[in-house]
Amino acid sequence: MKPYSQDLRERAIAALEAGNTQAEVAAQFQIHKSTLEKWWYRWRDTGSCAALPPASGPERTLQAAEKFIREEVKKQPDLTLEELCERVEEAKGLVASPSMMCRELKILKLPRKKSRSMTANGRRRV
Repeated sequence: MKPYSQDLRERAIAALEAGNTQAEVAAQFQIHKSTLEKWWYRWRDTGSCAALPPASGPERTLQAAEKFIREEVKKQPDLTLEELCERVEEAKGLVASPSMMCRELKILKLPRKKSRSMTANGRRRV
């Protein structure tokens, strides 16, 4: 959902400063009263009612092992997810489930399954 425009925010704050009640301003600008309250508190505390930047989630657990994972997959592309999880735990001390490793391989754009038409050294079977 896109944030409300800065112009709308500033007009709503100006209406509050002019002496209108929160209920009146919320009805006038067709916004929820709680939204107006958040803008007002932010304006009062910081002097700005601008939209906050989008929050990012927590850092990926396996992000610290990215280089190691790439090297292991390159050395032995037919590793199972469980084997790769074990190697990461031994080398880096990071505990990962197979589903977590699968998501990490997808993020790193590495293959998740060994190809039946490929040999262990990466050459095509004939």
